[in-house]
Amino acid sequence: MFSGRRGFLLILVLAATCFAAPRTHTVALGRWQTVAITSDSAQPQPVKVRSLLVDDHFKEYTTGPLHQVTERLFVIRKVYRLNDSLPEDKDRSGRWIWRLGGWVSVDRASGHVAQLNLPAFDPAISQASWYRDYSAYCGTSDDGAKFFMIVAQLGKRKLVLKREYAGPVCGLPKWERQPSRVTFVGAGDKASFVVHAHGADLQPETSEEGPQ
Repeated sequence: MFSGRRGFLLILVLAATCFAAPRTHTVALGRWQTVAITSDSAQPQPVKVRSLLVDDHFKEYTTGPLHQVTERLFVIRKVYRLNDSLPEDKDRSGRWIWRLGGWVSVDRASGHVAQLNLPAFDPAISQASWYRDYSAYCGTSDDGAKFFMIVAQLGKRKLVLKREYAGPVCGLPKWERQPSRVTFVGAGDKASFVVHAHGADLQPETSEEGPQ
């Protein structure tokens, strides 16, 4: 009788465990601090950064505003510290510099942080502009010889748009809705594309002046 009762209680405990509510996670961004971002081609520039924390544990340093994709998922740009020490340097603690990185996605429900693969994204020159689950930016080839206007969609391997342009200067792409349209301005040229699930269509330029 005693063993039977223990078995019954064990079944109840296992059943309660199976139907227990999933664990909730706390995702937060820390206080801003100003650091000097270093690149290989320019002087250090002051940039505000803050820590990304999941359940009070540090995950990444980030910069700029987050973009809320869905109620549970957001994306944010990361920054990181790089050891700039030479082999002959005597200070073994390292000579650390700050660098701009790519983008990460953060799931508020699961607490999962994932590095996003944005093709041809160049941290030195690329500025990503987000709309819904689309990211528009100007990227480069691996050798830096070619420049592209790019629209990528989260969760999709195939790019929505990849079109070469003169480069290298490109401002932050501008989004519009109804229809979903993105405009790139770079090297004195302007190009607009209507974005849909299977690609992007180039829109003809229109004169802002009325008929004479």
